[in-house]
Amino acid sequence: MAKILAVNAGSSSLKFQLLNMPEEDVIASGLVERIGFEDAVFNIEFRDQERSETVHIPDHAVAVQMLLEVLVDLQIVKSLEDIVGVGHRVVHGGEKFSDSVKITDEVLKTIEELKDLAPLHNPANATGIRAFEKVLPKVEQVAVFDTAFHQTMPKESYMYASPYDWYEKYGVRRYGFHGTSHKYVAERTAQLINKSLEDTKIITVHIGNGGSLAAVDGGKSVNTSMGFTPLAGLVMGTRTGDIDPSILPFVMEKENMNIDEAISALNKESGLEGVSGISSDMRDIDKGKSEDNERAELAFDLFVKRVVDYIAAYYVELGGADAIVFTAGIGENDIEVRKAVMSRLAVLGIKINEEANNTRGQEIKISTDDSKIQVWVVPTNEEVMIARDTLRLIK
Repeated sequence: MAKILAVNAGSSSLKFQLLNMPEEDVIASGLVERIGFEDAVFNIEFRDQERSETVHIPDHAVAVQMLLEVLVDLQIVKSLEDIVGVGHRVVHGGEKFSDSVKITDEVLKTIEELKDLAPLHNPANATGIRAFEKVLPKVEQVAVFDTAFHQTMPKESYMYASPYDWYEKYGVRRYGFHGTSHKYVAERTAQLINKSLEDTKIITVHIGNGGSLAAVDGGKSVNTSMGFTPLAGLVMGTRTGDIDPSILPFVMEKENMNIDEAISALNKESGLEGVSGISSDMRDIDKGKSEDNERAELAFDLFVKRVVDYIAAYYVELGGADAIVFTAGIGENDIEVRKAVMSRLAVLGIKINEEANNTRGQEIKISTDDSKIQVWVVPTNEEVMIARDTLRLIK
């Protein structure tokens, strides 16, 4: 039995789970928020208990030191030597990494060099890695990339029809994201439908504040809705998803905006929030829709239509599908979104089990037994995937 820390470092946060592997039992989990501020919040849950405190945490190294001290003080681990590996979520691996890797100086350098592709995420991920290296210098660390799962896409799926030298010089192509989640739910769904992963065709629907779909053939991603950045694809909480690029210069001239302001509007002022004028949270959109708010209804319909469009396209690309699986915040919890998506896909022979669909956060089949395609809800677990890959590589 090995104890593995699964870590997701943001620019001012540190999310973590400590797991016993290979049993995949969560011993403790928590979140450190507002790192760098006087009123940082440290929260940890363990053995049905919760401990939270507000304290000054100047940087990630101090947050890591505090986490490790708490693990020992609360006797969650006997000593730090119990921890045999640390797995880090890293958002962007570019074309350099098609699998998780042990972290070396060269790997860390490459992660930092890829910051142009993920300026908000990769530097923060690298900061978390360095913080753990400082405090646990003898413990092996592993990088698990959001983009790695999608490196199996064929060239026709990941290339854009832009000048080819943009790809050769700058790596302009579709990368895809949420790969760790798509991989987890595809593998779990194969188990649930009692088929070998290699013999399955699964469409994974990861929809939360951000969202993406993946077409998974034999356990490998062959297409995904996000692109060069996480802005492409579905309508999201505050992101446009797919949009005609010519809109940008048109609106920039009308509104006297610069490129940074325009991209910010697409990322932060669009999607559900931009259309509805209410909120980026689907729960608020559902409420507005129930109150006959026309813009809330429009936001809901746009969201559902884009999900349906991608599912239909991937159904054709895969040559059919054994299962469609919903995951992440909206996918796991929003009954109305799932029902609307499935209703629009009735032409594929999908039938809804209304009673089963009337649940939240449960692993459950929500299609009827005579539905031509099985539809499942599978709560995602990226931390387990990080721990699995970490254990695999440190062995």
